[in-house]
Amino acid sequence: MPVLNRWSDADAAAAVARYGAGGVSEDLALRTYSARLLGADPELVLHGGGNTSVKTRCTGLLGESIPVLCVKGSGWDLATIEPPGHPAVRLEPLQALRALKALSDEDMVAAQRRNLIDPAAPNPSVEALLHAFLPHKFVDHTHATALLALADQPDAAALCRELYGSRVALVPYVMPGFDLALAAARAYEEAAAAAAEQSIELEGMVLLQHGLFSFGATAQQSYGRMIALVRQAEERIQRARGAAGPSQPAPVPAPAT
Repeated sequence: MPVLNRWSDADAAAAVARYGAGGVSEDLALRTYSARLLGADPELVLHGGGNTSVKTRCTGLLGESIPVLCVKGSGWDLATIEPPGHPAVRLEPLQALRALKALSDEDMVAAQRRNLIDPAAPNPSVEALLHAFLPHKFVDHTHATALLALADQPDAAALCRELYGSRVALVPYVMPGFDLALAAARAYEEAAAAAAEQSIELEGMVLLQHGLFSFGATAQQSYGRMIALVRQAEERIQRARGAAGPSQPAPVPAPAT
């Protein structure tokens, strides 16, 4: 079944009101609402995979306004995630880590935990730095089935470039962690500059052999871009199947001699 854009303004407003009654900000309420939309579709996030974030602000103990990244925490399923599932991490210390040339997984996790607003919160996603290094307010990441059917091919880069043109950045495969965050940030900046020269806005990023990112100024924009990009991949696969004609039965193997 194709992925569908299931955003509802009425449902989004209801989520803001419901979560707001418990002291949750509008940003985090909308982040929770659209994350659950993604998680409810198994074609996007098989077995609860993927991660989401929003850059916002919270108030410190002394009344100060703190820029934070609310990013999916370890152990939460996007289909059922609640506001605590996006723990707030101080954003500026995370962004400062980009100046490093290397960072072990252990040191990365420690740095993220040191900057949690709530020290009892779950560990932020292993891809939290990737979210932090991107400039957009809302960032969505899925392992969509249709996208992976293209991004896992030997000629994946050419296929994705043909399909999306300059609307997405392409990132060669790198294991999740600090190195991937750096590679993705560089790829994003290069692609954004090239897109701007063509008066095109960058809408997403394909991590080859991994998954898809979308981003935007609002939860609805980022979510809508994710659905649109995955739908393009689905349609590309359907066209390829049509061009190949009806499938043929597999040949019967010759008897063993």
